[in-house]
Amino acid sequence: MHELQRVIELDSGLSAGAGSRVVPADALHDIESQMVIVVPCMNETRTVIEGVLSGIPHDCLIVLVSNSDRNPVDRYEIEAQTVEQFCRLAGRSAITVHQKDPGVAAAFKAAGMPDLIDDEGLVRSGKGEAMLIGMALAGMTGRRYIGYVDADNYVPGSVHEYCKVYAAGLHLAGSPYSMVRISWHSKPKLRDNRLFFSRKGRSSQITNEWLNRFLAEYSDFGTEVIATGNAGEHAMTLDLGLKLRLAGGFAVEPYEYMDLFEQFGGVLESTDPEVMASSVPVLQIETRNPHFHDNKGEEHVQGMRMQALNVLYHSPVTLPAVRQAIVEFMVQQGALEVGQEPPRERVYPPVGTLDLDLLYDALDAEALSFRQPDGLALAGQPPAPPIDRATIPTR
Repeated sequence: MHELQRVIELDSGLSAGAGSRVVPADALHDIESQMVIVVPCMNETRTVIEGVLSGIPHDCLIVLVSNSDRNPVDRYEIEAQTVEQFCRLAGRSAITVHQKDPGVAAAFKAAGMPDLIDDEGLVRSGKGEAMLIGMALAGMTGRRYIGYVDADNYVPGSVHEYCKVYAAGLHLAGSPYSMVRISWHSKPKLRDNRLFFSRKGRSSQITNEWLNRFLAEYSDFGTEVIATGNAGEHAMTLDLGLKLRLAGGFAVEPYEYMDLFEQFGGVLESTDPEVMASSVPVLQIETRNPHFHDNKGEEHVQGMRMQALNVLYHSPVTLPAVRQAIVEFMVQQGALEVGQEPPRERVYPPVGTLDLDLLYDALDAEALSFRQPDGLALAGQPPAPPIDRATIPTR
């Protein structure tokens, strides 16, 4: 696990300074041309979505997974049309799908993940569930990397920087099992009619503190090595991603850390000796652009904090002293009553256990929201569909 690194220059040229490393443009391109960028989306405006799309490097494949309202206005239809228009103008490809499409639920159930389906027969709501859908779609494309970018980012330039950082970090990691997590430079907020550029997020501050406390309990040394516990913007090799178990809701990002510790941390016996032999580099990189996004309120932030603590509390690698301290903290925060235990978050099997060939057939046949706009085909040129049946791995 690498300590926080910083972006020194957005365009570094050809020569490195003392103590810094340059990733050449051709190396960035090699990664980007093999990368899928998943954009989980829920009721964002068309203008914001257009900005996010415009920031994603041209050679990355876009996957938009929406859980937006479909009544009384079909916001997903607006989103899908926005992506299609963008693809036509930019000459690129994308995939769009709606999380609550009954055909999507039927496809995932048939492909081997019934836990993803709720009592109404639909995919459960939640960011983790959207990310899981995106991971599965990425796994069908034959590409090697996946990155996530939240749809509520107001600055296209920051989206572009995130994707460049993904490519640079994955290049530097040099491992088939690696992850890059973004620590934004600042998150501006309006205070007394002026912008205040906060260095710490209200949720990430708590999550990072407890993840570092978890590590310190093993090492007997205090640490602040984890700076990206709630990193919504992060990327990884698909070789790693298809092995990870993803948590539901907003527990998804901190649980990625816990799952790495559980599967590959050496505390529990690993069932994957190949990954253990290779190791799993986790690069944390601080960007230059500020992170402007929608303020969803204190209740949303509190929910993120508590979901992070829930997965930390219930992890089999968390030591008893940390578990007890978590309970005491949650009682102080009013999230638990005395004597209560933190609730369990839902955790899904790895996407790599799905029958992706069957999943694609079912999505193509039953999911009405499943679309693959291709800008070249729309412009009358030879089509290049995002998903080629020949690239889908079979179990």
